[in-house]
Amino acid sequence: MADSSADQVLAGLDPEQRAAVTAPAGPVCILAGAGTGKTRAITHRIAYRALSGEIAARHVLAVTFTARAAAEMRARLTALGVGGVQARTFHAAALRQVRYFAPRLLDGRAMPELLDSKVRLVTLAAARAGLRTDRAAARDLASEIEWAKSSLVEPDEYVVAAAKALRETPHEPAKVAEVFAAYERIKRNNGVIDFEDMLRAAVWGIEEHPDVGQQVRAQYRHFVVDEYQDVNPLQQRLLDAWLGGRDDLTVVGDASQTIYSFTGATSGYLIDFPRQRRDALVVRLVRDYRSTPQIVGLANAVIKQARGAEARLRLELVGQRPPGAEPDVRIFTDEPAEAAAVAVRCRQLISGGTPAREIAVLFRTNAQSEAYEKALTEAEVPYVVQGAERFFERTEVRQAVVALRAAVRSTPGGTPLVQAVVDALAAVGWAPDQPPPGGAARERWEALAALVQLAEEYASTPVLVPLGEAAISERPVSLADFCEELQRRAAQQHAPTVEGVTLASLHSAKGLEWDAVFLVGLADGTLPTTYARTAEQIEEERRLLYVGVTRAREWLWLSYASARSPGGRTRRPCRFLPQFDRSGGQRAAGGTENSRKSDRRRNQVISCRVCGATLLAGADRKLGRCPTCPSDLDEELFERLREWRIRVAGEQKVPAYVVFTDATLTALAERRPSRDEELLAIAGIGPRKLGLYGAAVLALVGGATVDELAPEKTSATEA
Repeated sequence: MADSSADQVLAGLDPEQRAAVTAPAGPVCILAGAGTGKTRAITHRIAYRALSGEIAARHVLAVTFTARAAAEMRARLTALGVGGVQARTFHAAALRQVRYFAPRLLDGRAMPELLDSKVRLVTLAAARAGLRTDRAAARDLASEIEWAKSSLVEPDEYVVAAAKALRETPHEPAKVAEVFAAYERIKRNNGVIDFEDMLRAAVWGIEEHPDVGQQVRAQYRHFVVDEYQDVNPLQQRLLDAWLGGRDDLTVVGDASQTIYSFTGATSGYLIDFPRQRRDALVVRLVRDYRSTPQIVGLANAVIKQARGAEARLRLELVGQRPPGAEPDVRIFTDEPAEAAAVAVRCRQLISGGTPAREIAVLFRTNAQSEAYEKALTEAEVPYVVQGAERFFERTEVRQAVVALRAAVRSTPGGTPLVQAVVDALAAVGWAPDQPPPGGAARERWEALAALVQLAEEYASTPVLVPLGEAAISERPVSLADFCEELQRRAAQQHAPTVEGVTLASLHSAKGLEWDAVFLVGLADGTLPTTYARTAEQIEEERRLLYVGVTRAREWLWLSYASARSPGGRTRRPCRFLPQFDRSGGQRAAGGTENSRKSDRRRNQVISCRVCGATLLAGADRKLGRCPTCPSDLDEELFERLREWRIRVAGEQKVPAYVVFTDATLTALAERRPSRDEELLAIAGIGPRKLGLYGAAVLALVGGATVDELAPEKTSATEA
């Protein structure tokens, strides 16, 4: 009976998934690309082993990185007929064990209170170190302490460790170390612990107390770790303690989705897994069931250029879904135009039947959300913000609006709006220079900078003043006018929504997916961010874009604005997207109709008609397939086309390639177009050559011989 149930678990698996599920006991490394069914593989592996009698479900510990993923894993296992598996996050598993063993480890005392946030104690520690901090600065110091503790770095080791890791510290490293040490003292004096302490307590309990270690290892004998590329040294230390030298460990991960290294996470454990465990079986899942071949092809093209250690485990995904639309690549004059176009397209998608919850707008930083909140509001498209507060609900923005209102009375009349806003924001500690170090402080600075940008845009439209008798005058906008505008925007964006388009940063979108995805703001300086300076940081930015692309199931939009605001400085497109025009010039508006058509053709993403991969080389784009994909060339047609080309070139007294190149002839013989539209779809054939040669080419494709065609009378100068 058990064997029959186990066999049913194998039904519907592809060959690679089946290999992962049926792998023998021991170290197994599943390299799973986006959309390849990694959760399916690991849950079916657990179920197969349990239902076949190889293991007992109660002896399995499956570790995930989010409570949502753990809940999904438990639900899937229950549906497969397997209960009793412990699926938890590292922190939840450690908390359960520490609470259970606390009386034994602490001489009868209960586990100390667990801090839900470090910020309050870090603020006290900073004060003792002589630093005055606001909430953003305290969050940055707390994040730095979390990185150190997750990396097994002590306060007296911090300065050297931070230098080796090339950390961009929120203060001088020695001062951060001083805050770190003060934080640890305050924490001990208050009798509380933080999340990293809890993980370390679990390690200490197992490693230093043989009876505890024996009991834990008797309970948990088989381990599964999801998202293994995101493990940090402290979590790995806990995993090693659980294992106790045993090797029944299955890990699953994707080095190309390593995007949290700034927190201490490292893909090194995934990369080194086969070397550290010589008997390890490595299984690669590359069949992508999430996205269309066109989206898969673009994802492959983005990550194909990756360098560094993670690139050694790069996976070439193979799309399994029916063909879909090509990714929609757009270039706009400025960010407001980009946001407005996104909002219009969202409304069209919803009107066409796509649920709003199946649409996402993804950006690099949370400060970019305001433009899209405004555009969606004006387009009457509902939205929700994932992983962050709405722009006007953020603490620093509310404080800034209060400061702006207060400044209305003290600002001299005639002060230019932008200058008035900058002066008012000085009251909340903002200055128009380089943003401060530290992620939270930088995010706060960027949010306030977004208010200055709004002022720049708003100042360009003067206020109309009626004078009576239909006469109208103009006056510059004032700070009071701007405050009223901010109040109007805030009121609009505070409208409650039950379901809507998701606005999210690329980091918070990890692990999620939607039918339609907009990747916006793809300009160098934003993605990759200007703060990415080392080769490793640049590669992480590339992987961030890869994660964004692979969130889309059916439809993908990629866009950037040539300038941040109307008339602003021209920017270059994201270097990770080779299909963008490399000149970085404005191509979204202006120019002749022919030049705009040419721009659209150059910016179009062309996929291989055989495997769906994005084609980058000119010859490949012309052929419409990868050079390694099988050709369906009609050799007889190719010979007739070549004979016709020789005759036409001779009559026009020009080289043969002037008429059509060999690549174009090959494309014609492979694709066999039957209409003008199909001819124009072949790179290298534009309206002019269609007019000169289109009728003859279509006749040849239709079966005509060269002798049956009327002699070409086109002159060499016309060609």
